[in-house]
Amino acid sequence: MAARRSVPVRDDRPPAAMSATATRAAAAPWPVLAAALLLAGGAAWFGAGHGWRQAALWALGAGLGVALYHATFSFAGGFRALLGQRRSAAFRAQLVMLAILVVLMLPAIDAGSLAGAPVRGIVFPLGVAVVVGAFLFGVGMQLGGGCGSGTLYTAGGGSLRMLLTLAFFVAGATLAAWQSEAWSGLPALPAATLPGLLGLWPAVGVSLALLAAAGAAAWLAERRRHGAATPLRGTGGAWLHGPWPLLWGAVALALLNLATLWLAGRPWVITAAFPLWGSRVIEALGLDDPAFWAFWEDPTRTEAFLRPVLADRTTVMDVGLMAGALLAAGLAGRFAPRLAMPWRHAVASVLGGLLLGVGAVVASGCNISAYVAGIASGSLHGWGWIIPALAGNWVGMRLRPAFGLPA
Repeated sequence: MAARRSVPVRDDRPPAAMSATATRAAAAPWPVLAAALLLAGGAAWFGAGHGWRQAALWALGAGLGVALYHATFSFAGGFRALLGQRRSAAFRAQLVMLAILVVLMLPAIDAGSLAGAPVRGIVFPLGVAVVVGAFLFGVGMQLGGGCGSGTLYTAGGGSLRMLLTLAFFVAGATLAAWQSEAWSGLPALPAATLPGLLGLWPAVGVSLALLAAAGAAAWLAERRRHGAATPLRGTGGAWLHGPWPLLWGAVALALLNLATLWLAGRPWVITAAFPLWGSRVIEALGLDDPAFWAFWEDPTRTEAFLRPVLADRTTVMDVGLMAGALLAAGLAGRFAPRLAMPWRHAVASVLGGLLLGVGAVVASGCNISAYVAGIASGSLHGWGWIIPALAGNWVGMRLRPAFGLPA
């Protein structure tokens, strides 16, 4: 089969894609069965205990995990390929996803409802905390091997290194929550959106123009370096077994994000659950009482802390995403966890995970909940997040060889 991608986009992604026939022949039954039982049992449990909406969010998370895994949709690898090799396919796929979201999601958020359900955007002030947090997150992406979504789906797909990254991602997020008084008062502009400044349709037009300009610049840079740009509509396998072309992944992720907006009342987010998980562990171990941290005393977060963890929408989708990635890995015949890990890779995961967690909380979001959800909501902080994040990725790329990771 012709190569779907001429350059790997992440060092920890699943093994090279096989043809649909070969994938079906190699599929291991036990991961598929385990994932199917987990997903079905989880849906039934959430439906019975928390209502149909929570069960539907669990299923949506699983769908996101399948799409991310089958398309190997990588933000960290995409940024590395763009900055280091001028390969732009993964980055252009991100822009396609964002363009779809701007067209479909921004009008719904501006109207305040989608198909009869109340919805809101993800809007935060753009300031020093966003810039610093996004930069730290960018460094962490390259050392830890993934972003918020990438860490979850590769961990669910069987990567031991990414499970380690995830553990310290949660630890870093909890550390930042504990020390929120040190960064929450940093200077910032008032929260603002493009529709609020320009009007809805001018904001849609400006957003699409900026995304098109970024895509054209990346495409031209790749052509200048390599003579041709990798198409997004590459050869792929079957929907069920994968692999998917990047274009399929971009469209699927956009539509699933739109469904999340309708079900959850806000766009897809990931890292908001991580300080909650870590705070619960701190509380259970009796190390401190996080309920009195300034972070959880904020009225926008208090309700999330007081609810049971499995009543948290973000938690349900995050765990469902990992279960969906497990199912996809089993269907693709690529679930093969390896316990061996070079010690320098482990150190990179620890440091990268801590930076990811701290950066995500300080910046009020990660690549999904700040960059993607922010831009789809028209928030200026979403547009402001990406530049320092790219700078952080560039620094992280320069540090990777010290940990035995390819630059």
